Amino acid sequence: MKKLDKKIFSILFFSLLGTVTGVGIVVPLLPVYAHDLGASGLYIGLIFGSFSLSRAFLLTYFGRRSDRQGRKPFIVFGLFAYTLVSLAFIWARHVETLILIRFFQGMASAMIMPAIQAYIGDITPEGREGFTMGLFNMSMFLGLSIGPLIGGVMHDRYSLDTSFASMGILTLLGLLLSLFLLPPTKSERIASRRAKPFGWKKILQDRETVGLFLFRFAYAACIGVIWSFLPVLADSEFSLSSTSIGFLVMLGVFSSGLMHVPMGFLADRVNRKMMVVTGGLIVCYSIFSFQWTNSLIDLLVASVMFGIGGGVAMPALMALAVLKGNATYAMGSIMGLLAMAHSLGMLLGSLLAGFMMDTFQLRHAFPSGAVVMFIFVGLFIALTYKRDGVAVHPDIKTSPLDLEI
Repeated sequence: MKKLDKKIFSILFFSLLGTVTGVGIVVPLLPVYAHDLGASGLYIGLIFGSFSLSRAFLLTYFGRRSDRQGRKPFIVFGLFAYTLVSLAFIWARHVETLILIRFFQGMASAMIMPAIQAYIGDITPEGREGFTMGLFNMSMFLGLSIGPLIGGVMHDRYSLDTSFASMGILTLLGLLLSLFLLPPTKSERIASRRAKPFGWKKILQDRETVGLFLFRFAYAACIGVIWSFLPVLADSEFSLSSTSIGFLVMLGVFSSGLMHVPMGFLADRVNRKMMVVTGGLIVCYSIFSFQWTNSLIDLLVASVMFGIGGGVAMPALMALAVLKGNATYAMGSIMGLLAMAHSLGMLLGSLLAGFMMDTFQLRHAFPSGAVVMFIFVGLFIALTYKRDGVAVHPDIKTSPLDLEI
């Protein structure tokens, strides 16, 4: 059994941690900033949706290219572009400018995420997919946990431009780590393999792959609802400070991050698909409960519950994705496909919630995410359930832990 390359893992972990922390600093501030500039619910949705829209068109392309050309070039160039775009927020003073910057930020992100997740998948030891992906995902959840809190404090004590500058500096640190410390592309696993990646037709014909895509889509739609409108709810109805809003967003992400390592460990020992379904149902309940909140405690409980649901589901989902990437020799393509689902889900969730806010009222934005999640949990079950006598695609391998849900 191959061992995890701790050097590469650590470089990728801390590169992504710095980048995501920078993003986390400004994300909870953008909805309130845009609202102060006079943006409607739909425009707030577009600020988040434009990022997801540009990613959606390019994620699978860059993921596929990384399967053929190596991971490092896309990680390094993507982080370089992300740094430049991040600093552009300092000069944004109109809602339309924010939408445009987020669009280009999404393009840079599309180069980074499938390549960096595929690199981790490449070095993951067999039988430890859940634990390794759960541990690596801590980089994202730690960054998105401490980022909002730092951003809220910096905004209250200094200025919004200081928060934007911090995002650019942290992304630059991630760039330097990857540029100088990652091994050259010729030493990557894909450089020495003989098998060619499966074509898109074979990948998309696999029912389990479609099920993974749909669940990731629905979960991201719920994130889009919360990230776009929880800050607005906390500001307009509860009059919370930027620091308090940052802490509120941080708590949900942090609770999810704490779950990833133990749930990843568990995912290597129990039925992964059942964990995905269980986490999805917890997400459904938690996001619906935002409609009933009457106090800060209610907001905190709902946010923590949402984090727990994601913490149960996502390590198992990503473990299944690693198995699928190894079986198809197309780790970058699979990771790009799931990242695309995330982007499309964020786009739909933020736009749907914005429509509900403009048509009805702010609190009606949250149940829309719960409805989407519930429907797609059902679709995940239908697509991944394997009855006796039903053939599995001959070119796709399955794990003995996941023969039936």
